[in-house]
Amino acid sequence: MTDLDCAVIFPGQGAQRPGMGAPWLGSPHWRIVDEVSEWTGYPVGDLLLHTGDERLRRTDLAQISIFTMSLMAWNHLCANGIVTGVRACAGHSLGEYTALVAAGALTPREGALLVAARGAAMLAATRGHDGTMAAILGGEAADIERMAGAVRAEGGHVWVANLNGPRQVVVSGTEPGVAAVAEQARAARLKVVRLRVGGAFHTPLMAAAVPALRTALAAAEFRRTTVRIVADVDASVYSPRRWRRLAEQQLTAPVRWTDVLEALVDRLGCTRVVEVGPTRVLAKSLGRQRVPVRVGYCGYPGDLPVA
Repeated sequence: MTDLDCAVIFPGQGAQRPGMGAPWLGSPHWRIVDEVSEWTGYPVGDLLLHTGDERLRRTDLAQISIFTMSLMAWNHLCANGIVTGVRACAGHSLGEYTALVAAGALTPREGALLVAARGAAMLAATRGHDGTMAAILGGEAADIERMAGAVRAEGGHVWVANLNGPRQVVVSGTEPGVAAVAEQARAARLKVVRLRVGGAFHTPLMAAAVPALRTALAAAEFRRTTVRIVADVDASVYSPRRWRRLAEQQLTAPVRWTDVLEALVDRLGCTRVVEVGPTRVLAKSLGRQRVPVRVGYCGYPGDLPVA
């Protein structure tokens, strides 16, 4: 990857798995686990090695765990000298913070502190409503939006939260709201998959998390970088001074991932995309969408992708 034609992308919540840190034990890159633990107060090593699936779904624990796993894999790539051709970075929801660190806009410590603050704020915002999310596969985004709008018109709470692909849309809201959209989707012969998350993320129900995150963002310095960072909220590239506001917006706005990928490939001219994180969820999605790029993956010590 010596030519500036590579994009690096990082996953968000749902990528966590019990025991996912075990392959990194004994690696020199494990030190970031100890550093993130020291910076944030979270027992990250225990989360990556010994925490079960149900507990890992708790949003603050999932976020700090995935961030650390992705950062370990990123450090692994950097240590092997194969990421010098990066033109752009992007991350899905939480992954946007890893992208900011990878691009050099934030230090690892700043990124970890922001992820910890974001996770804690989002956890607090989930109290008081039974939030959940579901992916709806096979339908058009406009049709899913109409379903959600119909539920809201009846007093329900559900919104389109992720636009992950041409026919892959995630809805988010209260349990009754999401269930109502899921029922409509199944009636239309669409596939519904409940997600491994613990809240109604990327909806107005997360507005309560904004003030605490704003306070944490004020303490971080967003630096200018030669690597472009594409924002989830509108798939645009912004200067450092705009990222505090973008991070706030991202809490309650949908992730426009399809547009992000189009920006990386069509607008920025990336011909190679490498996913860095504990699962291949984004890389697999790229393959299904037949995006005209070479796709690579790095999540563990044996992975050295040449996309």
